[in-house]
Amino acid sequence: MDNLKAVVSLGHEALGVNTNEQMNATKVTAKALADLVEAGYQLTITHSNGPQVSMIHKAMTELHRIYIDYTAAPMCVCSAMSQGYVGYDIQNSLKTELTGRGISKPVSTILTQVTVDPYDEAFYSPTKAIGRFMSKEDADIEIKKGNFVEEYPGKGYRRIIAAPKPIDIVEIDAIKALVDAGQIVIACGGGGIPVIQQGHVLKGASAVIEKDSIAGKLAADLMSDRLIILTSVPCVYKNFEKEDQEPISKMTISDAKKYIEAGEFGEVDMLPKIEAAIQFLEANHNGSVLITSLSSVSDALKGKAGTFISFE
Repeated sequence: MDNLKAVVSLGHEALGVNTNEQMNATKVTAKALADLVEAGYQLTITHSNGPQVSMIHKAMTELHRIYIDYTAAPMCVCSAMSQGYVGYDIQNSLKTELTGRGISKPVSTILTQVTVDPYDEAFYSPTKAIGRFMSKEDADIEIKKGNFVEEYPGKGYRRIIAAPKPIDIVEIDAIKALVDAGQIVIACGGGGIPVIQQGHVLKGASAVIEKDSIAGKLAADLMSDRLIILTSVPCVYKNFEKEDQEPISKMTISDAKKYIEAGEFGEVDMLPKIEAAIQFLEANHNGSVLITSLSSVSDALKGKAGTFISFE
C-alpha cells in the first residue's frame, strides 16, 4: 500500500478553538497523520478554520475600533492569516512527530486561493456567521456598508457572509509539483482564500468556502487514491442520535445518494462530507473515501472503524 496518494481533511476537533488549544491539539493530530504516513500514504492536508478566522476577524475589527488609523481587515485577508497560522502549527507538529519516528520527509504549507463565481446564489443568501456579537448601532453600520447581519436574541447581532462553491484552485500546479516531489503538503486551508477572477486580476471575495467542499475538489484535482475526512464521530450513522442509530461501515455513491434523499445526514455536519465524497468519486471511479474520527484512524486502517465509500 506504499505511496497511496491521500487528501486528509481535518475538522475543528483536530485544531481546537484558540491559540493554546490549537498548539496542543495539533500535536495529537500529528500522531494520527504520522500513522498514515507510516501506513504508506502520501499526504496532502487541508483543514477547517472557523474558530481561527473568526478570532482574527474579531481582533482586526476591534483594533480598528480602538485605533481608527488601523484599517479593518477584509475577510479574504483574515482567511489568508488563518491559513498561515493554522498551517504553521500543523507543519511544525507533524515535522516534529515524523522526525521523532525517524522519518525524514518535508512538510510544506501553501497559501492557497480558490476562485468563486461572483453570481453564485450564496452571495444573495449568506449563511455563515462570523466575528463578534454587535450592538444594534454597530449592526446598522454594517448594513449601510452593504453587509448582511443576523440577530441572535439576547446576544446581539453578527455579520453573515456567503459560502460559495469553489471553481478552481489557483495554486494547484504548485501543489501537484510538491506532491510529485514526495512532500507532505498543507493546502486550501479553511476552504482556501475565496477570490473572483476579473480579467488577469484576482480580487478577494467577502466569503468563506466550505472545507469539505474544497477537500473533495482537491482530491479530485490530484487524482488521489483516497479522501480521508476526519471528523468528530468514528463513522457515518443511519438514524444518527436516535434510539435505532446504526453505523454504516460501507456504502457506494448510489447508496449515499439514497441516504441523502431520505434526509439521513445533517445539513451542516455530515451532509457536506458525503457530498464531498460523491464529488471526488465521480471524478475518480477508482478512488475511495474514509470518514472517521481522529482517534479512530488506527482502527479504521485495520478495517475496525470508519465508513468506507466507493464508486460502486
